[in-house]
Amino acid sequence: MVAHPLNPPYLMPAVEVVPSRWTSTATVERTAEFMRSVGQSPIVMQREDMGFVTIRLQGALMQEAFRIVDSGLASADDVDRAIRDGLALRWSVIGPFETIDLNSPGGVREYVARYQALYDRLARTHNQVVDWAGPVLEKAAASRRAALPLDQISQRQLWRDRRMMAVAASRRKA
Repeated sequence: MVAHPLNPPYLMPAVEVVPSRWTSTATVERTAEFMRSVGQSPIVMQREDMGFVTIRLQGALMQEAFRIVDSGLASADDVDRAIRDGLALRWSVIGPFETIDLNSPGGVREYVARYQALYDRLARTHNQVVDWAGPVLEKAAASRRAALPLDQISQRQLWRDRRMMAVAASRRKA
């Protein structure tokens, strides 16, 4: 059994509960219940897989973020803004399946009927994997260093942690 917390674990309530082939269902359920009892939000996987759930989702998003910057469609700053001021705001209260369920009067089935063709066309543009360490790294690194010098990362981490605590407090209050 693996209990994989997200980073920073002292602020992120999500923890992936990952059974091995020989882990009993009772052990998985007991582990998930324990995680809930200590304030965590367990993501119960059905089996172990490379990257678990959150890293796989983050990897897909990061691959597209690098592809957007590499292609010149938008800057790293604008990609950050699209997530921070767009998707993350919504995703801080609901996930992707609830999002599409609520974004169509007929729910998830109607959303898929309306938009799957668009997403299929987009997916066909994702056949090129971007080398994150290639030329696009210079664009991303230059953008981040212009926004935040390396010697200020620890202060920005503290700022991030305080903001995450405020968001968590707001969610609990809501």
